[in-house]
Amino acid sequence: MARFKVVGISFDHMHMGDLLRMVDAHPDAEIAGLYDPDRTKMQGAIDTFDVPEDRVFTDFDICMAAGPYDLAILCCATADHADMTERLAPHGVHIHVEKPFAASADDARRMMKAMEPTGKIMAINWPLAWVESHVTSKRLIEEGMIGDLREVHFYDGNRGPLYHLADKVEVSPEEVERQKPDSWWYKKASGGGSLLDYLGYGATLGTWYMGGEEPLEVTCTVDETPLIEVDQHAIAVVRYPWGLSKMETRWGTFTDPWTVNPQPTCGFVFVGTEGTISSPDYASHVTVQTRARPERHDIPVDPLTAGRTNAIEYILGLIEDGAWPAGPSNPDLCLVAQRIVDTAAASAGQKRTLGLLP
Repeated sequence: MARFKVVGISFDHMHMGDLLRMVDAHPDAEIAGLYDPDRTKMQGAIDTFDVPEDRVFTDFDICMAAGPYDLAILCCATADHADMTERLAPHGVHIHVEKPFAASADDARRMMKAMEPTGKIMAINWPLAWVESHVTSKRLIEEGMIGDLREVHFYDGNRGPLYHLADKVEVSPEEVERQKPDSWWYKKASGGGSLLDYLGYGATLGTWYMGGEEPLEVTCTVDETPLIEVDQHAIAVVRYPWGLSKMETRWGTFTDPWTVNPQPTCGFVFVGTEGTISSPDYASHVTVQTRARPERHDIPVDPLTAGRTNAIEYILGLIEDGAWPAGPSNPDLCLVAQRIVDTAAASAGQKRTLGLLP
């Protein structure tokens, strides 16, 4: 019998399939339940992982009554994160929230408040936190290789959220256009848009690289495409007491970074007082300059360590050890980043620079 019973809640986000694959591959975990009001959204996972019919639910209350579960994976539309967390918390489950954290800082605080009396873990998953190049860059920064970190430059995205399913299975451009009118990704009320989809990556990992420091203000602009109610391109300039950082999000990159990293390159560039680091997504190496060695040179990435090779392995290890999530998975750090995202969205709407929102 598996020690950890995991339930998947909502299939709005295509990453549910990826996360369930991690559960299926874990020696001490099993898929104990799946819930979505639309069974068709679950069918691919049901077939892929041979989930028995008595573990498939289209009614939330019946699903939770079939527990108890140790961990709930939450992959609903961003705007529903707070409501679903408040529904899950009374069931005494640990919760894995697929990025982004929430639709707003107020919603994020609701989620944190709902979890406080339970004593259970809530961890937020940012898939880029498990990319070897970005983890290696964090080590090099902490070791002082580039001195004091002064700038974080982030550019990331993909061809668009409808171009791929679980396990990065590709969808045709014609099918993408057919789905757009009905997809939550393209609806403001559901938390759609490239800014909410990807700026959280830059803001969360950026805050992690900056040692949890908060910026002073944010200036953001977004594209305004006719007949598309959400942004597909956003650029945020984030001002800290020591300088400026830039975080750019894009639906519509030339290629997807997990296949062929496009130009501009998806990933991070770090500038410190004593050097720089370029950390492309999914790269085999990072590129470094230092005062002592100013020519660009490559450093191989560190392999991910046992217990931290993916999000599910990590949170199940935390549950087993009675530990709290750290780094980009930590709700307190993610709340700082959510405030950056909120400020960027407000700045774009008001077309002016704003101080970091509370």
